[in-house]
Amino acid sequence: MECYEGATMIKSFRGLIADEGIDTIVLHTNDGSIGYRIVKLNVIGDTPGGPAGFESVIQIWKVPQTTTTSTIDFSDNTLLGVGLWSSSSDTKSYPDDQIVIFDGEIFNQDIYITHDAGAGQSGNCNYYLELEQVKLDLNQNTVATLKDIRNVTAP
Repeated sequence: MECYEGATMIKSFRGLIADEGIDTIVLHTNDGSIGYRIVKLNVIGDTPGGPAGFESVIQIWKVPQTTTTSTIDFSDNTLLGVGLWSSSSDTKSYPDDQIVIFDGEIFNQDIYITHDAGAGQSGNCNYYLELEQVKLDLNQNTVATLKDIRNVTAP
């Protein structure tokens, strides 16, 4: 979708998600003619450099999730992106660190963000997500919708 003077429309979402939390980003439309692709993902804990070391895994999914995991599996075609954030109370030796990887795939349905702090840890994590809005023609709309249907109904 184009803005004035050919600029691209970017939608941003942010939130604080609890350990083992799941957020839904509502994107679907009645006709599926608007698609999205991830252009930015940032993650950071709610208390950087806190009293102890901390790690968070934020994952973005194309299908609803019922549980969270800190295991990352890029062979899962329903995974759109991952953000890993780690912090330590010893910031001189172990500065805060962020690793972000996301797919450039276009989707036109809701997405789901999960957070897992890993074994033996708990805490909240912030995320900031930017999506580029893309106008889909009928063929692109059909392909994106069929991919979403396949992901939901796959075993």
